[in-house]
Amino acid sequence: MDLNEVLRMAVDSFRANKVRFALTAVGMVIGTASLILVVTIGLTGKQYVLAQIQSIGANMIYAEYESGRRVTTTQQDFLTVEDMKAVQAQVPGLQAASPLVQAFERIPVGEGRERDVQVLGVSPDYKIVRNLWVTHGRFFDSQDSQERAKVAVITEPLADRLYHSQDAAIGQTIKISGVPFTVIGTFRERVETFGQSEIKDDSIVIPYTVMRYFLDSDAVKTIFFSTLDAADVPAATERIKSVLQSRHRAESVYRVLNLTKLIEVAGRTADALTVVLLLIATVTLVVSGVGIMNIMLVTVTARTREIGLRKAVGATQREIKFQFLAEAVAISLAGGVMGILLGLALPFSVRFFTSYVIPISPASVVIAVAVSSLVGIIFGTVPATRAAQLDPVQALHDE
Repeated sequence: MDLNEVLRMAVDSFRANKVRFALTAVGMVIGTASLILVVTIGLTGKQYVLAQIQSIGANMIYAEYESGRRVTTTQQDFLTVEDMKAVQAQVPGLQAASPLVQAFERIPVGEGRERDVQVLGVSPDYKIVRNLWVTHGRFFDSQDSQERAKVAVITEPLADRLYHSQDAAIGQTIKISGVPFTVIGTFRERVETFGQSEIKDDSIVIPYTVMRYFLDSDAVKTIFFSTLDAADVPAATERIKSVLQSRHRAESVYRVLNLTKLIEVAGRTADALTVVLLLIATVTLVVSGVGIMNIMLVTVTARTREIGLRKAVGATQREIKFQFLAEAVAISLAGGVMGILLGLALPFSVRFFTSYVIPISPASVVIAVAVSSLVGIIFGTVPATRAAQLDPVQALHDE
C-alpha cells in the first residue's frame, strides 16, 4: 500500500464521519492556537519590558561615591566635575556625560503661597544620557551653560500645577533662592519610573554652571555617562571605575553601575514566564491528544468488519497499523494547521490595523507542527496497534 492510497482512504474515512472528526480536531485547533499565542504574548511582553528599561537609558552608566573605610565626615572623597572630564578623556566610546547635584527649595507660587520643589543641576548632555522627552519648548544647550544663563526646564506635572498647562509655563519666571529663572521647556521621562529615579514630579532642572553658585563645594552627587553602543557598556563601566579609583584615595569606595543586569534579569523573567505558559498550552494539546485516541478507538470498533475484510484479502498488520496511525496524524495535523492560522491571525491583524508590530516567532510555528505530529503519533499508536492485532476471522464473526 503506497502513501497516496493511505491518504485517499483517510480522506474517505473523514468524509464518512465529518462531524466526528471535525469535533476531534477542534481540541487540537485550540491547543495549537494557544501555543502560538502564548509564544507571541511572551515575546510581546519581553519586548515591552525591555523597551521600558531601555527608555530609561540602555547605554547609561552612572557613578556615585559610596563610602570610605575608616573615613570621617570631613574626609569624605566625593566625585567632582574634574573626575567626569578625566573619564571622558580616558575612556573611549562615550557620547555624553553629565554631573548631577541636587537641592531642595521652597519657591513662591502666588500671593503668600510656596511650594517645595527639587532642583537638579546638570549639563546639557543630561537630556541625552537620561533619554528625556522635551514635550514643550527646549532643553538648555551648551551656550546656555557656558553663558550661565538663568534658564530652567520643569517637569510636566509641575508645569500643570503651577501654570495649569505646559504651554502656559513657557516664558514664566521661577525664583530659586531669590534668583529669577526663565522656564524654557517642559519634559518627562520616556517611561514611568514611579518616583524611583532622581527625577520627581516637582523637579526643576537648571544648568550645573549656575547651580554651582548655590553650592558650598564642587562635589557632585552622581555622574552620568552614555556610550555610543550598548555593547560597550560593560567594558566602559569597568574602565570608568578604574579611572575614578585612580584619582582618589585607595580607601574610597565608588559605585559604577549600569542597566545591563536589569535588562538581563527582565529578559530571563520574561523567558521563564513564556515557558510556564507553554507548559499550560501543552496540557491543552495533551487533552486534545487523548480525545484523538478515544475517537480512534471508537473508529476501530466501528470499522471491525472493514479491518477483517482487508486482512482476509492479504493486508498485513503493518499496513493496518500504518493506516490508522496515518488517520490519527492527519486529524492532528489538520487541527494543528488550523490552530496555527488562528494563532497567527491576531498578531497579523494588529500589524495590519495598527502601527504596533507584535513579534512573531517562526520557531513557534515549527514547534506547533512538530507537536501536532507528535501528539498524533503518540495518541494514535494505541488504536492503530489494536486495529492491527484484530483476528480477521474473529472480526468477521463478531460483525
